[in-house]
Amino acid sequence: MANKRIAVRTPFKSRIRIDHNGQKLAETFTKDISDSGAYLYLNGDFYLDLGDVVTAQVMGLPGGDAPTLEMEVVRIDDEGVGLKFV
Repeated sequence: MANKRIAVRTPFKSRIRIDHNGQKLAETFTKDISDSGAYLYLNGDFYLDLGDVVTAQVMGLPGGDAPTLEMEVVRIDDEGVGLKFV
């Protein structure tokens, strides 16, 4: 599979909340982030399909939680999912 990635990934572990269709799916952790998206670990408690649009919010930052962002599932593998900012 060809690497279509444009942005550089930066390792970044942070707790993140994922909602889908207005319902909380889970809180999990990021593996890395970039200017175009993020990679999240899946813990087997929830599943997403390619093309699903979710809302994501980084939790527990100094000064409060981050804004909620819409993201689209663009990659799925055994460890987790790749999301791009919508």
